[in-house]
Amino acid sequence: MRITEHIKAAQGKTLFSFEIIPPKKGQHIQKLYDNIDPLMEFKPPFIDVTTSREEYVYIKKNNGLLERKITRMRPGTVGVCSSIMHKYNVDTVPHVLCGGFTREETEYVLVDCHYLGIDNVMALRGDAMKHEPYFTPVENGHHYAYELVEQINELNKGKYLHDIIETPHPTDFCIGVAGYPEKHLESPSMEADLRRLKQKVDAGADYVVTQMFFDNNKYFEFVEAARAMGITVPIIPGIKPVSVQRHINVLPQIFRINLPDDLVKEIEKSRDNNHVREIGIEWAVQQSKELIAAGVPVVHYYSMGRSNNIKAIASQVF
Repeated sequence: MRITEHIKAAQGKTLFSFEIIPPKKGQHIQKLYDNIDPLMEFKPPFIDVTTSREEYVYIKKNNGLLERKITRMRPGTVGVCSSIMHKYNVDTVPHVLCGGFTREETEYVLVDCHYLGIDNVMALRGDAMKHEPYFTPVENGHHYAYELVEQINELNKGKYLHDIIETPHPTDFCIGVAGYPEKHLESPSMEADLRRLKQKVDAGADYVVTQMFFDNNKYFEFVEAARAMGITVPIIPGIKPVSVQRHINVLPQIFRINLPDDLVKEIEKSRDNNHVREIGIEWAVQQSKELIAAGVPVVHYYSMGRSNNIKAIASQVF
């Protein structure tokens, strides 16, 4: 079922959803299930599954030199999505990246999703690799997320690459894209970033999920500006509870976001990370309640592989 259909069926009730990260190579999927199990009581209509970019590893050879190899440290997102979907009878949303994939490889991923009955995809550009100062697409890969949206939308019309039509039945993916209430870190201005978002929606995106934010006014202002620009699709707020003290330095550095000073002060005077976790839960609870009162379609939580704090929040909100 498409995300937009879930939102419509809710008839104005705010839905609960969350995002998980596939386990690293060598770990059993049961570890992932153990984190999902406690959250299923809140009846999420869908679960997002991230995709990790390829990474370079260095292998020491017999002559003492290092050989650089490229690898992926986590198992395939599509397989994880299929497993979750069939275990829990819930829709899954695989993240599809521009970075590290050619157009042909992207088509293979989408064909697999369609074959497995996955109805939704999140189209993202992805980050630059660790050794790159700026994002660089692979040869014959997409540079921007709107190009990826265009490719998915073409499949929805039954148009494959190179005019090869393998089936007369088109896909019907519901396409999600990212939005940035405090702008993308590479955008020169908020206005320019909103134009990029409009470009993705015009290319065929059906809904938006925002980057994490800790001040709800940032979200409300972002939605208002997006609507003024003619963006009418649902805009789902993304919430990340702070759980350790270093988050007040790491999160702004990585995501170029601001933390409200009231939150920073509380964390700075906290006794330990257990206290920080309590602060993060309470802050996210208040954020969630205000967003739900404002009538948002979904509150989407970034679990980062752990569910205990998300469960504590949802228990007070849903």
